Amino acid sequence: QVQLVESGGGLVQPGGSLRLSCAASGSIFSRYTMGWYRQAPGKQRELVATITTGGSTNYADSVKGRFTISRDAAKNTLYLQMNSLKPEDTAVYYCNAKRVVGATTYIEWGQGTQVTVSS
Repeated sequence: QVQLVESGGGLVQPGGSLRLSCAASGSIFSRYTMGWYRQAPGKQRELVATITTGGSTNYADSVKGRFTISRDAAKNTLYLQMNSLKPEDTAVYYCNAKRVVGATTYIEWGQGTQVTVSS
């Protein structure tokens, strides 16, 4: 079973930056598509960014040009660099690992890390 542990959240002023990290239990990047999702109070969880096993990335329109997803296979760690943060980026951010094997989909979530953008 894959375990994911996020870190790096906190309070930041509008226009500031944060880097989130997600430590995975083992070498999973060659087998799992990794992603970051977020959930704001009273809203549904939404996709922020994903990176496939081949390294292709995808971003929500709301974060394109501001956020960058990356990974370090040697450290088994996924990152989300967040720049030019806005109050509407305030949410709990979750790390996600997804793998499809035949008809079975495996999905794992981290516990989440709070990001608050406020002056």
